[in-house]
Amino acid sequence: MYDYIIIGAGSAGCVLANRLSEDPSVKVLLLEAGARDWHPFIHMPAGIAKIANNKRLNWDYHTTPEPHLNNRVLWWPRGKVLGGSSSINAMCYARGVPGDYDEWAAEGASGWDWNTVLPYFKRSEHNARGGDALHGDQGPLYVSDHRYTNPLSEVFIEAGQQAGYPRNRDFNGPQQQGFGYYQVTQKDGARCSAAVAYLNPVKSRPNLTIHTHAMASRITFEKGRANGVTYSMLGKAFHQQASREVILSGGAINSPQLLMLSGIGPAAQLRQQRIEVVVDAPNVGANLQDHLDICTLQHCPPGVSYDHLSDVKVAFDYYLRDHSGPGSSNVAEAGAFLRSRYAPDNRADIQFHFVPAMLDDHGRNRLEGDGYTLHACFLRPRSRGQLSLVSNRAADKPRIEANYLGDAEGFDLKMMVECAKLSREIFAQKAFDPYRGEPIFPARNDLTDAELAEFVRAKAETIYHPIGTCRMGSDAQSVVDPELRVRGVEGLRVVDASVMPTLLGGNTNAPTIMIAERAADLIRGAV
Repeated sequence: MYDYIIIGAGSAGCVLANRLSEDPSVKVLLLEAGARDWHPFIHMPAGIAKIANNKRLNWDYHTTPEPHLNNRVLWWPRGKVLGGSSSINAMCYARGVPGDYDEWAAEGASGWDWNTVLPYFKRSEHNARGGDALHGDQGPLYVSDHRYTNPLSEVFIEAGQQAGYPRNRDFNGPQQQGFGYYQVTQKDGARCSAAVAYLNPVKSRPNLTIHTHAMASRITFEKGRANGVTYSMLGKAFHQQASREVILSGGAINSPQLLMLSGIGPAAQLRQQRIEVVVDAPNVGANLQDHLDICTLQHCPPGVSYDHLSDVKVAFDYYLRDHSGPGSSNVAEAGAFLRSRYAPDNRADIQFHFVPAMLDDHGRNRLEGDGYTLHACFLRPRSRGQLSLVSNRAADKPRIEANYLGDAEGFDLKMMVECAKLSREIFAQKAFDPYRGEPIFPARNDLTDAELAEFVRAKAETIYHPIGTCRMGSDAQSVVDPELRVRGVEGLRVVDASVMPTLLGGNTNAPTIMIAERAADLIRGAV
């Protein structure tokens, strides 16, 4: 008998396993469907280009045909390994801004305002620059400056300044807006995933059990209380009981799927799949949000971008030279947060990630020559999608309808066009003159707004930030309450990005870790 069973060893699950097992009298079981994080390209930051399409480390999800994106099926990589997506992401450390969290609280997620969550950001963080009013320097998650950057990244920042935007040394500082380098979740030039930060130091605790290749299929209940988990491991089925709580940390796709497989979800859909209804919860799987991203690509003279580098040489130099050189780069080294002319308040509504290499179709389509890429996304989309079951089997991937650009007003498309226009404006600055070759995507620099809209429909992709499918709130329709307890049952919580009510103005990994840090205190009654 375990006190707590945590399902999913991703960014949130690793935090919970560490924090809950701090009490030696508590027994914790952590279940992960994927493998251990042994692959060397996980730990070499530039290895993301090699592991992104590795299906042993990736759930390899796909959306249904997206009606507003020319009916394209979009690829959604999600980490299936200890550390979850923090083991395969680009390591950019970005929190969003205070207004994002104050908005959550105003909409019913009480206790998740900025002043309340900031201490948990600081508790998680070990910033190489030291601690201050906004940063921690004693936490498990190492946050560092790059050991190596490509010259084109500095060109990009200079171009932003020439376009009239400020330079920003810290996107998580007093002011988010401007151009600068991302800080990254790295320690000594190696990836610091949630598994590295939170699991590795405590995995030998006698009260913590970690099972990999353990695929949860159902949460079980007795008299309205979650009492255990059914899962398969190495071809055998198991049922493990929990005396205190079951905690679901599978992420924005797996968490709502497992809730529905366990009988918590839209009743009609569950009955259609011959699943006994435990709680009729219509909003499980609803409220799906994601940052849609448009990439502008341009050729450059040979020898300056990362395109010409040999993967073998980069890896050899990295491991031979103490985690230095291009192998230590997260590739998306520089970026920016901008406030467009359409922004309704003082928060940035556009984010850039600059890549000194040509990146098409998530890097799966290798282009000839050399070049650079500018990712641009609208930070606060109005479109909402949903997840639904295709069967009552955990092995069958759920149906993902992202519904990108599906808002009735067409505002999301207008903002994506604005993203493409601003990308073109940055590339047109004087700093890029020595490096500017022929445009790749789009193929011309003189496209009209209507033509840019078609470009967006033809080329836009996810930038890997799905959230919201187990929304937290104070209203009866929310899936979890502000303490992340699933409504309608006892002994069950959801702790991951699926509980976010709305998207933040930035990347989602650091906020997910913060959520788990605070959830640990909620579970222990320390709040």
